[in-house]
Amino acid sequence: MNRESNYRFSYAKMLSLQGNTAPYMLYAFARVQGIKKKATEGLGDLSGTEISMGTPEEAALARMLLRLPEVLEDLEVDLFPHRLCDYMFELSSQFNRFYENCPVNTAETEELKRSRTALCSGTADVIELGLGLLGIGTLDRL
Repeated sequence: MNRESNYRFSYAKMLSLQGNTAPYMLYAFARVQGIKKKATEGLGDLSGTEISMGTPEEAALARMLLRLPEVLEDLEVDLFPHRLCDYMFELSSQFNRFYENCPVNTAETEELKRSRTALCSGTADVIELGLGLLGIGTLDRL
């Protein structure tokens, strides 16, 4: 969907927890906030943490986070806000795959826990920024 196509509004679709919807992204944000809260206890400052790319999910999530500047530049040039929505949906989906396959709080080493927590922190920051640009406030819990 974009500003040049027709769209039939549906509350059921808009409020679904599945698919490219605000509730889906809010759920991903709430999930990452919960993980971050548990994981950051005792870890200290995560800035400068080296990110592990040991699994396909870690690498894919890191690459997705690095796409943000490109997405924002395209948004500014083309004025198609749906592209930000699409990116946010892809990021939320990639985070969910990461969450399912890469334990954060029970990571094998402290270094890996720091790396995965840093990925979670970056994901939370990007989701919060994206939702804010769309005029959607965030929730730490659903």
